[in-house]
Amino acid sequence: MELTLKIVDADGFVLGSATGRDETFLVYRQSYREGDRVVVEASEPGHVFLALDSAVHPALVYIRESAYSLAVPFGDKRKSYSPNAFKGDIHRLSVRSARPDEGAQRRNLALNPWDDHANRALFPHARANVETRGEAVFAARNAIDGEKANDNHGFWPYTSWGINRDPEATLTVEFGRSVRIDEVVFYLRADFPHDSWWEQASVTFSNGRTSAFPLVKSGAAQRFQIEPCTVEWVELHGLIKAEDSSPFPALTQIEIWGTEALGAAAVAAEDRAGPAALSLPL
Repeated sequence: MELTLKIVDADGFVLGSATGRDETFLVYRQSYREGDRVVVEASEPGHVFLALDSAVHPALVYIRESAYSLAVPFGDKRKSYSPNAFKGDIHRLSVRSARPDEGAQRRNLALNPWDDHANRALFPHARANVETRGEAVFAARNAIDGEKANDNHGFWPYTSWGINRDPEATLTVEFGRSVRIDEVVFYLRADFPHDSWWEQASVTFSNGRTSAFPLVKSGAAQRFQIEPCTVEWVELHGLIKAEDSSPFPALTQIEIWGTEALGAAAVAAEDRAGPAALSLPL
């Protein structure tokens, strides 16, 4: 896989670039300016380890299109990143293709700290029908950014998906290809008593199945095994708020554990097996 990293300004001028076979590094020795974009190009779809800033953890993600572009965050958008991210006059970026054994490992498939609203190329990708006041610290991407600190809210590292008090709120995580999943994990935001919580949440899978999960007032991981199934996306919905004085339930993180998809014949056999039963906590 040929990989290219670029810094491009608001006018499309390439400020810096590096290209390599299966791995490349770019050291950009200037301060970012508003309108600059970080671009990742790949000669083919596949899994890559991506590190676009030294203050954000590298992540194994799937690039489906030939190019992914991230606008360097400024203003409100910067609040969902570390204060050290994208700052200074020297930046080290890297990307490498994943080895087959790395891509095949069981892992959290819903992890992408490089996701944002405009992303249509790098997966997983999170989108929601509502985000509190349209603020970056309550955006859908925060539910898959890997940040799990949840005893406060409104600034990094306390990023979360806020539903703006909407009982019809939904969050969709798209994987960009078929994956086989077997576990769902919720980290509720737990800035009590400011926060409320959900007593139940439902997840519908792209294969048509739906599971409901009982939740409790806790900031700890709430883990649920599910019948293994092959999907391309999952949708979180049916959020039933607890009867308490706070109107502010929120989600700090959702993890979807599993592996890459089975072959077509195995998927067909799995689908014929029928719907999964209601999931129970581990």
